[in-house]
Amino acid sequence: MGLYFEDFAVGDIHQTRGRTVTEADIVNFAGLTGDYTELHTNAEYARQTPAGQRIAHGALVFSISIGLTTQTNMVADTVIAFYGLDKLRFTRPVLIGDTVHVAKKVVDLAEKGDRGIVTFETSVLNQRDELVILYVDKLMVQRRGR
Repeated sequence: MGLYFEDFAVGDIHQTRGRTVTEADIVNFAGLTGDYTELHTNAEYARQTPAGQRIAHGALVFSISIGLTTQTNMVADTVIAFYGLDKLRFTRPVLIGDTVHVAKKVVDLAEKGDRGIVTFETSVLNQRDELVILYVDKLMVQRRGR
């Protein structure tokens, strides 16, 4: 059973398991989106960049963060909608073989009639706990007994 609006408190932190980003992830994401930017798909080109190798698309890692959060079942049957996204920042490249996990800190709660809006500051971290993505997201969730 997922969490209801009343189950959240400002300051709560919800963490996910890790997931390793693979070459197949990058290739499949490029094919799905049509984003074949050489930084992601050309090993020879990428060797000459500051990272020294291909990096994962920022949008891919963001998408992985959504999937990791979904797998926690935090709001599996209480979510009404993904309500918004603000201040998305890509702070460090994610390389093939990096393992990312997500920490979601509740920063605001707003009642909205028979539902509530939970605002998170979401950090995506690599295996060294270095921040790779930071964003603020909002979920509309059911209120208990409404």
